[in-house]
Amino acid sequence: MRKFKTLCLAGAAGLAVASAASAQSVAPGAPGDLPTWSSAAKTGAGASYEAYVDGQYRDGGPTGAVSKVWFSIADGVLTETMYGLIHEAQIKALRFAVVTPDGLALEGDDTTAKTEYLHVDAQERPLSPAYKITTRDKAGRFEIEKRIFTDPDRNALVLRVRITALSGEATPYLLLEPHIANTGVDDRGAVTSQGFHAWEGSTHLVLKPSEAFTAASVGFVGASDGLTDLKDGKLDWTYGSTGETAGNTMMTGALPRLRMGQSVQRDFVIGFGDSEAAAQAAADGAFATGLDEVLARFNGEGERAGWEDYVASLSELPRIAEQSTDGGKLAYASTLMLKVQEDRTHAGALIASLSNPWGDTVDASKSSTGYKAVWPRDFYQVAMALAALGDKETPLAAFNYLPQVQVGPNTPGNTGVGGWFLQKTHVDGELEWVAIQLDQTAMPIMLGYRLWKMGWLSDAEMADQYRSMLKPAADFLVDGGKVGLLWNEAEIKPPFTQQERWEEQQGYSPSSTAALVAGLTVAAEMARASGDAAGATRYQAAADSYASKIEDRMFTTNGDFGDGRYYIRITQNENPNDKAPIGAANGQIAPAEDRVVDGGFLELVRYGVRKADDPHILSTLPVYDDQSREDLYRVRYDFGPEGDKTPGWRRYGVDGYGEDHVTGANYGVGGRMSPGQRGRVWPFFTGERGHYELARISVNGTPSAADIAAIRQTYVRGMERFANDGLMLAEQVWDGVGAPTARDYALGQNTDSATPLAWTHAEYLKLLRSLADGKVWDRYDPVASRYAR
Repeated sequence: MRKFKTLCLAGAAGLAVASAASAQSVAPGAPGDLPTWSSAAKTGAGASYEAYVDGQYRDGGPTGAVSKVWFSIADGVLTETMYGLIHEAQIKALRFAVVTPDGLALEGDDTTAKTEYLHVDAQERPLSPAYKITTRDKAGRFEIEKRIFTDPDRNALVLRVRITALSGEATPYLLLEPHIANTGVDDRGAVTSQGFHAWEGSTHLVLKPSEAFTAASVGFVGASDGLTDLKDGKLDWTYGSTGETAGNTMMTGALPRLRMGQSVQRDFVIGFGDSEAAAQAAADGAFATGLDEVLARFNGEGERAGWEDYVASLSELPRIAEQSTDGGKLAYASTLMLKVQEDRTHAGALIASLSNPWGDTVDASKSSTGYKAVWPRDFYQVAMALAALGDKETPLAAFNYLPQVQVGPNTPGNTGVGGWFLQKTHVDGELEWVAIQLDQTAMPIMLGYRLWKMGWLSDAEMADQYRSMLKPAADFLVDGGKVGLLWNEAEIKPPFTQQERWEEQQGYSPSSTAALVAGLTVAAEMARASGDAAGATRYQAAADSYASKIEDRMFTTNGDFGDGRYYIRITQNENPNDKAPIGAANGQIAPAEDRVVDGGFLELVRYGVRKADDPHILSTLPVYDDQSREDLYRVRYDFGPEGDKTPGWRRYGVDGYGEDHVTGANYGVGGRMSPGQRGRVWPFFTGERGHYELARISVNGTPSAADIAAIRQTYVRGMERFANDGLMLAEQVWDGVGAPTARDYALGQNTDSATPLAWTHAEYLKLLRSLADGKVWDRYDPVASRYAR
């Protein structure tokens, strides 16, 4: 148990912020500018480690009370901070503005940033997601060091700050931009020199400083906020509250003026709660415990239960980290990121990313999850990676969570066939997107099979889950049927999928079909073990049928690229040679099916549906890798000097999910698509190719140590090179094609799409496990023995 059982709240020090502020002037200018979110190019993300109690999150377990606070860091500043459910942001950003004799400098815009982990082992591998962030004025006038972590026993966030004037005077101001209840339009606020209070409805935030501000003000962004006021170098406005109006607010607190060489240190705790009193108690409690002790508990130092305990519980992590080329730093950071990105109310609810892609141009006037939501496909990748680490609890919690996102008679509004898994949901199961993606229904079956075969799911538990969840899913993959949920009334006829893994096209897809064949084959195994012989026969027959027609449906013999023989990304009919167009997406053209190539065919090898040396696979590789094609259709881009290049791949040719290569604008600004939009390189394809290369060198037996080392040097090291300075792996990295963007991305480094992407971190860890084992972690033996012969 954490050693925290005695707690002295500073009762007399309770702020009563709102009542004190009410006597002061009211900020004008409501509702302020239209709000947006922050950059998704995170260099850090964190939350406390909480132990399960009987597979669920409840107070009173080894880690005590459950903290439900997550934070993120971008450009050296605190960005989206969540409290409650993992998608419920309460803060857009907390940063500092500094007035100098040369003018106003804003942290993020006018500073460089360095991200470090506070708690590392002797090999400098991170042991907890607590961060030291150092921002330095580009003109050399000041430096700001922030230490950021959460209180693992309360709903509170801690920032320990040191600001130093390096040349001349500097006067720092803390700027807090609340976005309470996951929007930035309905917030109210009140301030005094003793702290801030922001709220919307029954959600409250209280920020308390360790020492009083010299001045404080609250205002509406763009009209009466502190940053607008400071443009003349002085904080003239000291509005105490927003009064009876609400909007997009900013709170400002002044710190003492510093002479050259002077520093100021301040601690700030932000408490959250369902009332002002609860939020204040959370902040007071952290101060009363002592922030050094709070950090020690967060880390799990000594006999305290925390992140160290989780890392130590992962039996396979030390072994697989040996396959890295960076001493295991990214492996440990990836481990932390996967566990951080789990909801702490709904155990096992694994999200895609603690970010909102291109958030700085995304409207925050309506609540949205961004990537802070459940996709069963990303979910599967993460659960399998955690299993690869030897985490026996989280994958089981994830598997047991899945019924919440499976369509059935109890799904609100459902009038159609059930058994399939929802495209995208909130972690509490609330519907968000409802297209049918057949791979997302196959992958839960595959996960259940692996947990059963590893002995983590007993025969009886597997049989129960087979009857209640997996059999309906397998039936849907055979029969399809008429859907009836929200807008979706499609008739699904597998293996034709309404959407493939990129959620943009309908048709026959190699990657979707690979998952279908694997899912149905292992469903047949579980059916036999559960006494359902008829189901086993039916599922295997469907898998055989789908597998036997893959090339007839998805392999062109007269394509426009290479020698004309290769797997295409997707086709909307059963003739891959008719050059029929596929749909337009993300502002791009509607190309002929044979002019779009992707890496989906490699999933056929990964799961065991085709051998690595199958002639159809081999003939597709040079087309996939061709770097001589024009940028619209080109997929592969290599980074680095000759002789030491890192290979990278886009999702597919003609991908428009990315920044505009003509104007440099973000993707989808204002909700509008533009023809110049261009999807960039996704780092997890480097891991997918590493898995294929392992399968290729294993065709004739156990691979040699030299062969394994070659994969490590190219594909493992390649993924490590894509990580940013906070060891975060992105959805996309900059490929250098087209106009520079406002953010001036570095070649081969993350764009503002989504960082950290859980799928990318999962792919990296699975590649390490595969190399450690000498075989592909995601390969399914019954599938390979039947089809990859």
